[in-house]
Amino acid sequence: MNSKNQQEDYKYGFYTDIATEDFPKGLNENIVRLLSEKKEEPDWLLDYRLKAFRHWLTLAPPDWANLNIPAIDFQNLYYYSAPKQKKVKDSLDEVDPELIATFEKLGIPLNEQKRISGVAVDAVFDSVSVGTTHQKELEELGVIFCSISEAVKRHPALVKRYLGKVVPYSDNFYAALNSAVFSDGSFVYIPKGLKCPIDLSTYFRINAMESGQFERTLVIADDDSFCNYLEGCTAPQRDENQLHAAIVELVALDRAEIRYSTVQNW
Repeated sequence: MNSKNQQEDYKYGFYTDIATEDFPKGLNENIVRLLSEKKEEPDWLLDYRLKAFRHWLTLAPPDWANLNIPAIDFQNLYYYSAPKQKKVKDSLDEVDPELIATFEKLGIPLNEQKRISGVAVDAVFDSVSVGTTHQKELEELGVIFCSISEAVKRHPALVKRYLGKVVPYSDNFYAALNSAVFSDGSFVYIPKGLKCPIDLSTYFRINAMESGQFERTLVIADDDSFCNYLEGCTAPQRDENQLHAAIVELVALDRAEIRYSTVQNW
């Protein structure tokens, strides 16, 4: 890990020197298809992405009020960047030690011996979730807490039912972009009548330069349930541009409550 801060008063400004797998720069229909193929997604989700992408092509970027910023070159970004993995990991013990060290330095310990008591964490690095803590304990209560990519495989009916229902891809320019190329994020389902006994949290770390991180998080609280969800984001201090464009959908069913907070420390 290169821990030299480029700006001393920003303690999260370090970057992690790790081998990555990157798609070619630029955004087109082939990139959307490649992303869906990489994630082994069902046809319905690829169709959703393609509809969003085609709609995005008809839109113009927003003209932000009171901001004087250069126009974003959406063809000069990497839309997928992920740490190279030698094999599919079965547990957090098999995650690359460099990634474990990175999140520990950010104050998010993933090792079982050092985990934060009373908080379950899904750690997302660039385009992928690298691990989720406390899953076994939560599953025993009927709580689903995993990456959105894992949820698509394990709980497709729930994802298909609620994805895009709060923020449809037609809502705005960045909603369409995110819906076309979202990479990872968290999925939460709280069963009826349950007050989740531990807090849930996702930490998003951008590391790769000239990349886009497109978080997609979906939290569903069934009838008469409750959860507390906290999200955090940081990135290195770089001269090159990076983009974070997220969608978080919160679905609170009858008499349910979701307490959502986000801390974005860029």
